[in-house]
Amino acid sequence: MYNSMFHVVSQGVVNYITSTKEESGQLAKCIIRLKELGGGRYGDEYACTMFGNLALCKFYEGDLVVASLRFQVHEVNGNLYQEVIANDVVPFNRK
Repeated sequence: MYNSMFHVVSQGVVNYITSTKEESGQLAKCIIRLKELGGGRYGDEYACTMFGNLALCKFYEGDLVVASLRFQVHEVNGNLYQEVIANDVVPFNRK
């Protein structure tokens, strides 16, 4: 788990995916792009997936947030894929 402060670069639209864990059978999913604070022009950026209620939250470009990220790898047909999951994103300076 990785916890740090970030600037929001962008947030995509909410999509719904099939989930057996949800009562409705649907789970909200959204991508948020976060840039590490203090990295300047070439700072590290992460394209993170948010699920459930977190995916329904709206963040705006330039928002300062504190986020908890989880990194995982999964294999599909012999190919490895890196995934970054945003477990929690909390606005730091929202008015």
